[in-house]
Amino acid sequence: MTGNLYRGQAGLPFSSTLRIYEPLTAFPEEQRAAIRASAARAKSRAAVENAELLASLGRITRPGGDPFPTGRTDLVRVMPLAGKPDGDTPEGKPSVTLLYCPSQLVLRAGLAANALMEGIHGPLAELLIAEEQRDRHQERIDLVKAKEGVGKVHTRASTWGIPFSWFSLFQESDHKDVVESGGRILTVRVRANIADALERVRYAVANLALAAPDLDMLDDLAQLTEWLELFHADSWVELDYGAVADKVYPDDSPMDVRLGIECLAEGDMTGAAAAYRRLASRWIPIRQLARAS
Repeated sequence: MTGNLYRGQAGLPFSSTLRIYEPLTAFPEEQRAAIRASAARAKSRAAVENAELLASLGRITRPGGDPFPTGRTDLVRVMPLAGKPDGDTPEGKPSVTLLYCPSQLVLRAGLAANALMEGIHGPLAELLIAEEQRDRHQERIDLVKAKEGVGKVHTRASTWGIPFSWFSLFQESDHKDVVESGGRILTVRVRANIADALERVRYAVANLALAAPDLDMLDDLAQLTEWLELFHADSWVELDYGAVADKVYPDDSPMDVRLGIECLAEGDMTGAAAAYRRLASRWIPIRQLARAS
């Protein structure tokens, strides 16, 4: 299954995601049965990734040119967390808590389309995505909001590289899953509990606000903080590198971001510049691939 995932991604833009996994009790009661059922249908994490990839490729080649998801099915990713040994389980084995991250493709596709229309490529996007298709998708969004409420978007995505602000949420000691197949790294997933992630990003905001208030990254960190604060206190955050992991892993970016911020806070411009150079040498070549022919 993982091999199929890698072959399916060949030739596509590198895409990385930042996801929030919440306990079932964090979702409205009327949504819980559907979330549980969707999660149960997924046989494995690889199966979910393949299903989402195949669905996206199917939309690109769909007759009529409508690229938007219909919302008929919404995939759910599951994060199992092993707890402390439980005397009520056989042989005192650790209990397992399940956390859930719904894909919310209808809402996310609408947000992405709006961002594209409002960006510098807006005129081109209007040619590629007909107004009729955009209107039809707005009807889908309205149906989702009417059924589920506005809610929270659990996933952020980035193509051709990972925003430096995302790395502020993680440290080298955090749990990592390295997914490999055929001698290639398919992805690396790093996770941290939301309390730690919030503490780290708030530290970064506080120090940059004093040491470098004009830095663009400060706005990104502030927005990231506001987003994380929307979620349940028992949530976990996952950074999924995607196929770009094969180009950059092992990756010291979380450490370089932290060291850069610490150096700025201490007035060590030389150390901050060195940390940025390490980040730039790692990620600028990846971002340049977006313009490669």
